[in-house]
Amino acid sequence: MLGISLDYDAYLERLRSELTRVDPAEVRRLTELIFAAWESGTTVFIVGNGGSATTASHLCEDLGKGCLRQDDLCDESRKRLRVLSLTDNVGWLTAIGNDCGYDQVFVQQLMNFGRAGDLLVAISGSGNSPNVLAAVDWANRHGMKTFGMTGFQGGKLKQTAHECIHVPLDDMGMVESVHVGLMHWIVDDVHARVNSSGRYAKV
Repeated sequence: MLGISLDYDAYLERLRSELTRVDPAEVRRLTELIFAAWESGTTVFIVGNGGSATTASHLCEDLGKGCLRQDDLCDESRKRLRVLSLTDNVGWLTAIGNDCGYDQVFVQQLMNFGRAGDLLVAISGSGNSPNVLAAVDWANRHGMKTFGMTGFQGGKLKQTAHECIHVPLDDMGMVESVHVGLMHWIVDDVHARVNSSGRYAKV
């Protein structure tokens, strides 16, 4: 944990430095895929464990609400992004974990909802979470697009997801901070694309 050895100013400087090391093309590519899902009406699914589970929930909420202008949130005619975090149904997660094993908590939900052409965003700092990898494997085999968000060496997720944002840093807390920081720009960029002239379609 870098915060143990770095004081506040040094920690913030290191965080700034790590943000600049991320490949901008990887980040822009995720916004392109999410916007394409909005255009086509396909679904974006998001998964992760622990801190990455809360990032998945946060990204889902921000995309679901944040693609719309504030004045249009209650307008039923506005086209919405189909987005779902598979980390949020506690009853389903615990039932699957109890009956099938924790490695199945995401893939079993994809079996109900996932369709060819949908997008799976898989977040794992280590890149080696078995339940995330199982979901990516299923999605790859069923015609979905898969996009990873990783840290450390990228693990198996970096190898198996079709595309990936990789944070090359061996510190989970800072990896997660970078993911969240990038997430907010991703949401803003998708919002800008959706609301650009002539594209803000009605249902």
